[in-house]
Amino acid sequence: MTFKNKNYLVFLIVFALSNAFINAQSDNKDAVISTKAFGDSERHWYGIKDATNLINPVPNQARYPESDYAKIADNMILFQRANGGWPKNYDMKAILTPEQMDKVASSKTALHTTFDNETTYTHVYYLAQVYTATKIEKYKEACEKGIQFIIDAQYANGGWPQYFPLEKNYSRYITFNDGVYMGIMDLLDKIVNNNPNFTFVDATLKSKVTESYHKGIDCILNMQIKDNGRLTAWCQQHDEVSLAPVWARKFEPPSISNSESVNVVLFLMKIKNPNERIIQSIQGAVKWFEDSKIYNTRIESFEIEAFESKFKTVKNDIRVVADSTAAPIWTRFYELGTNKPLFCDRNSELLYSLAEVSVERRSGYSWYTYQPKKVLDKYPDWQKKYAPSNDVLKQ
Repeated sequence: MTFKNKNYLVFLIVFALSNAFINAQSDNKDAVISTKAFGDSERHWYGIKDATNLINPVPNQARYPESDYAKIADNMILFQRANGGWPKNYDMKAILTPEQMDKVASSKTALHTTFDNETTYTHVYYLAQVYTATKIEKYKEACEKGIQFIIDAQYANGGWPQYFPLEKNYSRYITFNDGVYMGIMDLLDKIVNNNPNFTFVDATLKSKVTESYHKGIDCILNMQIKDNGRLTAWCQQHDEVSLAPVWARKFEPPSISNSESVNVVLFLMKIKNPNERIIQSIQGAVKWFEDSKIYNTRIESFEIEAFESKFKTVKNDIRVVADSTAAPIWTRFYELGTNKPLFCDRNSELLYSLAEVSVERRSGYSWYTYQPKKVLDKYPDWQKKYAPSNDVLKQ
């Protein structure tokens, strides 16, 4: 056998072993990398008609099981755009038809890339896990490209928009809604604090991530809303320049937004040896959650005669029920200045009871929440460790 033929034989053996490794990974039903983080995008793709979609699901669209993580990661690389980000509202587990694959591949240079609906930062973490499991270079390269996209998208003041490159609408605002800001921060936290799935990140990139992470924390602290001089919580969106609370969608007014603020506080509470400013931020938010509790109130859903709205088929309605046995609850929004529970409709009219909201919006949005209880439950242990002489829940 000639030297040239031997080299070719070696190449074939290596290629076969590589493919066997990938197939073994995909066939190992005990090896699973969770795709739960992509559930929101999946629900949108299958459940909401969107004329702007690059592709739409075909009837009975086939899907990979979670154990086929290399193939799912290949889908992610296919959907990743040249700038390093991803479009939202597609199913990464879908077994795409040739026509679907061609359409996705043709969109590589498109610039409509986002963090909305748990997009991009979830892809980055998934690819990191797949690279850690397989050591296949293409997953590392795609992951690093996604990390750089996150760094590039950050404002100089430390915040992030929903979309990058920036678009001429409310998506330019710094966004806590739908997990955008804190999803990014949780990812950066993994890299900064040496999550084992990111050991491949080199010193140069890690330095950039660390700088981005600390700028992100500073921006969080700078955006916390003050009410008559006391710290409260955060809005869903903040102006990218002034950092003030701002309108987003027509039913999402400037306000103190309890739902979105919970994950902000839980993140800050994870920081080891927090400085005084972080401690004061947490203390202010905890006191706000305690003071904004609503008692004797329960929310219930009930079936109604279905009707078609402009946005969806409406089959249920929501009502507020007086109940002396009900656990404390919170509204999603509280009015700036008055701290009154606040509601809104698609015409941007400010309303002060859920009953005033149209049925489609009343039943199609989470106006009440129990989420602040997570913070209040964690507070005693945190307070004893970092603020032992100042329990704001006893004030």
